[in-house]
Amino acid sequence: MNPPAVTHTAALPLRLQQVGKEYRLYDSPRARLAALLTGRATHRSHWALRDVSLELARGQCLGVVGSNGAGKSTLLKLIVGTLQPTTGKIMRSGRVTAILELGAGFHPEFTGRQNLYFGGSLIGIPNEEMAALESQVLAFAEIGEAIDRPVKTYSSGMVMRLAFALVTAVEPDLLVIDEALAVGDQHFQKKCIERIRAFRENGCTILFCSHSPYHVRHLCDVALWLDQGRTMELGATAPVLAAYEKHSRLLDQQTHDAPPPVPAAPATRDPGTAAILSCDIADLLDQGEGKPPLLQSRDLVATITVRGKGDERPHIGFMLEQDRGVGITSLSTLEDGAALTQIGAPQDRAWRATLTFPDLPLHTGDYVISIYLADASGLVIYEQWLRFKVFRLVASTLLAGLVRLPHAWR
Repeated sequence: MNPPAVTHTAALPLRLQQVGKEYRLYDSPRARLAALLTGRATHRSHWALRDVSLELARGQCLGVVGSNGAGKSTLLKLIVGTLQPTTGKIMRSGRVTAILELGAGFHPEFTGRQNLYFGGSLIGIPNEEMAALESQVLAFAEIGEAIDRPVKTYSSGMVMRLAFALVTAVEPDLLVIDEALAVGDQHFQKKCIERIRAFRENGCTILFCSHSPYHVRHLCDVALWLDQGRTMELGATAPVLAAYEKHSRLLDQQTHDAPPPVPAAPATRDPGTAAILSCDIADLLDQGEGKPPLLQSRDLVATITVRGKGDERPHIGFMLEQDRGVGITSLSTLEDGAALTQIGAPQDRAWRATLTFPDLPLHTGDYVISIYLADASGLVIYEQWLRFKVFRLVASTLLAGLVRLPHAWR
């Protein structure tokens, strides 16, 4: 007798052994029926996942990366149990909570309060326990008296708030997250990330699927790169992400002949939100329409002004890339231990930092700058100006290459 595909074990929160998921594709419903009646295989096999093995210890956080169709969502659904594997074994222990399609299980005619008990029963929270948790769930969701209105009258943001508060009301042993860190506005998004971080610090094992290398890099100690359902690399986060990003750049070069357009900075903003206010690059000379401005100085100096949220001191991220090419460097005030300077009155919540690259060691070419604003933890990205400024550098050397590395001749 074959062993069960999904079992529970006390050894590790999660263990997968050569797990695969096959979908059988038929040309028509009639062909499917004929196959059932005759027993003859007339289908085409599509393996959404094949031979995936991994182990997660208590307190580990695994980031799953890959392009669309790589098998990430299939993997999460197999682990949660909404799909069953075709091959292999999945072994898990303890309480499993999934943050997948937030609010998908809510009944639109029920009130928010009724959906707490209805949705809670679906994820294993009995009514008696839900009654004890109700007040803290409502306090976290912050939807006020709307809790007694039908969910069909809620905005999508209110549904996600209530759903997130519900599914994280009880700390799990294994938390599965699928692209659900950005829930609602800046304030609520920060609360969600802080709750997930608290779970991890308490020993919760986390499996996090995301298209954001930034969050994978900062939240996860191990990473899994999937491509066409197969494991490409599994191991420490930094080298796995480096391999995946190289693969993505090669694909971009094959499919894009022109760079994406450079967006303009937003003209108006809600004064209550955290925001990037300006980024001034010194010594740029306008070269006319169709040409990027020329950097006249040997130094690259960027003065960045932002508005924070509340009393916290925010952080700034900076990325420099070769235009239509590769990334050169990315850094942040958080990683460098640099503090922004508060300017104006405290109620303005305005902060400023000046970043200088002395004697910029790049060869002649066009380069592009992106700016990021994050909270005090560096995990909540309040705003990002992607490809905000393109500039041209003309170096003194005529040699080929991208960067002048420190060196010595003997």
